Amino acid sequence: MTESLPVARAVDHGFAKLMPDVDRPRAWLLTVDGAPQSYVDLDEPAHLEFEYARRLGHVLDTVAAEGRPLDVLHLGGGALTLPRYVAATRPRSRQDVVEFDRGLLEMVVEHLPLPDGASITVHAADARAWLEAAPADSADVLVADVFGGSRVPAHLTSVGYVREVERVLRAGGAYLANLADSAPFAFLRSQLATLGTVFPELALIAEPGVLRGRRFGNAVVVAARQPFDTGALARLTASDAFPARVEHGAALRAFIRGARPVRDEDAVPSPEPPDGAFGIG
Repeated sequence: MTESLPVARAVDHGFAKLMPDVDRPRAWLLTVDGAPQSYVDLDEPAHLEFEYARRLGHVLDTVAAEGRPLDVLHLGGGALTLPRYVAATRPRSRQDVVEFDRGLLEMVVEHLPLPDGASITVHAADARAWLEAAPADSADVLVADVFGGSRVPAHLTSVGYVREVERVLRAGGAYLANLADSAPFAFLRSQLATLGTVFPELALIAEPGVLRGRRFGNAVVVAARQPFDTGALARLTASDAFPARVEHGAALRAFIRGARPVRDEDAVPSPEPPDGAFGIG
């Protein structure tokens, strides 16, 4: 077997590396400026390595009947981990991926080719600009995993942005976002309040240590106009190798209480992670 060698190059917004996993023959870790961005196993695209990706995967598994094809819009591309996951678990799904960094997108597609027959179209564009130009009622699921460096960009945090999300989603659709914060969760609570201006159904998924304020970490939020199966989601996340809690209903309303929705003119990026929060090596 030919040994896989690391790939490194400057991309539009940083320095990217693809590093082979010594334990999995065709698996790769993508980092940008030293921060882990994505993990992909080309032989097992349904394998999700990162905790937050596994939680997003659990939501994708529960938002519709098992195996049903979906139209999915991904804001943020990385190594295209979740589009590959959806293609493997929901064949015949149609997916669009919007990634701001054209150089990164070209590097990933060149070295980690997409599976044959997967209906995945990639676009090098700003996420909000692409969203605003997208057709209404065109997506079953919208996944946002967008970080400029290690922070969610401000223009993807406001009521104006959320209204565009709602316009593009179909009536039974779901919005999933990967965010990051720490106690007292000013950013996370404001994001849930912002989503709540449009979506009556909300859930928050996070590791208990993060929710207790012990450390900075990722949190997955889910928003929809119609109820979704929080029970099934809670069972999947609780039984995961990296267990997490699902907060919803009265407990989540109490968590959000007092937080104000974010207007475009007041929007700020997510907080800067503390040194070492996401870095490797």
